[in-house]
Amino acid sequence: MKTEHVITIGRQFGSGGREIGAKLAKKLEIPVYDKEILDRAAQESGLSEAVIKTYDEKPRSLLFTAATDPYAFGMMSAGVDETVENRALNASMKAIWKIEKEGPCVIIGRGADYFLKDQENVLKVFIYAPMEDRIKEVMKREDIPEDRAKKMITQIDKKRAAYYNFYTMKRWGAMESYDICINSSCHGIDGTVDILAMIASNN
Repeated sequence: MKTEHVITIGRQFGSGGREIGAKLAKKLEIPVYDKEILDRAAQESGLSEAVIKTYDEKPRSLLFTAATDPYAFGMMSAGVDETVENRALNASMKAIWKIEKEGPCVIIGRGADYFLKDQENVLKVFIYAPMEDRIKEVMKREDIPEDRAKKMITQIDKKRAAYYNFYTMKRWGAMESYDICINSSCHGIDGTVDILAMIASNN
């Protein structure tokens, strides 16, 4: 199967989004970018990978919340607010823009759907699943008890949502923010991959 699309994947923690993205890329014979974005951002910005990783999909400091700094993203883009945090985000954005120009691929997370919002070839996907299924998955994967798994899911999803909502001014996980929202529990990992591959290759 082939596609001309860049496919961005937002995902709830424990929904299998990362695995789905990797398998989808393999099925479509295109590259997948996840942590690789951090490498590219570090190489092209001069910041260390450790600095880029510190701010990876994490919300802006509480000192600069959307309530107190509603125009922060616009200011940052204009180069007004040159904190290390903003330099790290800018580096990730530029890496995503360059990756998109290289051709069809799968990009996991990092607000890529928004940063590529003006590109016609982008298919924006969000993977979700019921909390009980995600808890079971995280318990198994991390070898932790139920209460810790639920806490981990809640914390990570909260950080992803805060990051996405602040920098994109959209709502993380909301249907209107994506082209496709799919429940991975209904179709399984491989079934979800098959559905997305069919959509990507037929559009």
